[in-house]
Amino acid sequence: MDMKALLKQLVETESPSHDKSAVDRVGVLVRGEALKYGADVKIIPNTTTGDHVVARWGSGEGGILLLCHMDTVFSLGTLNSMPYREVDGKIFGPGVLDMKAGIVISLAAIEAIINTGFKRPVTLLCTSDEEIGSATSREYIEELAKKSALVLVLEAALLDGSLKTWRKGVGAFYVHVKGRAAHSGGDHEKGRNAIEEMAHQVIAIQKMTDYSRQTTLNVGVMNGGTVSNVVPEDAYAEVDVRVMQPGEWERLESEMQSLSCVLEGTKLTVTGGLNRPPMPFDETAKVTFEKAKSIAKAIGVDLTAGGTGGASDANFVAPLGIPVLDGMGAIGEGYHSEREYIFADSLEQRKKLLAALIQNW
Repeated sequence: MDMKALLKQLVETESPSHDKSAVDRVGVLVRGEALKYGADVKIIPNTTTGDHVVARWGSGEGGILLLCHMDTVFSLGTLNSMPYREVDGKIFGPGVLDMKAGIVISLAAIEAIINTGFKRPVTLLCTSDEEIGSATSREYIEELAKKSALVLVLEAALLDGSLKTWRKGVGAFYVHVKGRAAHSGGDHEKGRNAIEEMAHQVIAIQKMTDYSRQTTLNVGVMNGGTVSNVVPEDAYAEVDVRVMQPGEWERLESEMQSLSCVLEGTKLTVTGGLNRPPMPFDETAKVTFEKAKSIAKAIGVDLTAGGTGGASDANFVAPLGIPVLDGMGAIGEGYHSEREYIFADSLEQRKKLLAALIQNW
């Protein structure tokens, strides 16, 4: 396989999450490549986002599941300002790191071991909606993971090549304050300023951050009001939440629901939920990493472990008690930005690592 040629083709097939037809074009390419290597390919139809692609080599349970996603955060036309290109050993392009390189590495590893046969059955699941929460793919991720002895997630590695053995859980709260509109000049005293009330709530919410528990809350979006000469009747805020420890989400949910208004005559409503549970570096994760480290050492790779506050589909697998390793993809940086790139030589390096884990697990 010409890994760079396939990567270029995938990157230049732009696939923003909310554009079903665009993501499906990537799915067609993935299906075609998997069929080249003798896979049994199934397309899972999806009406809201792109179809999911499942490619299988061998049959039965106790196999290895490779997780990839085909969607990106970049809108159609991004290639005009951010073309696929290789410069000084780095490959740039929208979605090259997150995570079209991971798809290429998966298929290349399969090609590398296809002639020697598979010790275990291997399944490659390429989903269409990871960047927007995996709402339609989660059930398939969990279903296939439960049948697997190991799940390998082809998200990018950390910049030093480390695997991601822990990730924070991710959730969100949506806060609405209802006040009372009034003319800001003639009837100011009759109004109840929703933005003023929201300001009190923002301070209270931000104070719920607890670094000692690795818990953070970030009021990242806030809006309200209509024009400056009207006391604002409504105000809204969106809160990003990251948790690491079990039970933290439940604690925060209780505290958020216990918030009370400071200004008389205003009303507070809090909604939201946990999108992805935490993926802690627990005993299962430690045993899984040590086995992977031993396999990697046999091919001359000194594997290291790390983690991140960001989440991935690995967060769905960890609570099931299934061994999972994330960050099996390419090495690079600049996620979700015009700076996104991978180190070109990491394609071959990560292919060899993935093939070794598949063959020797």
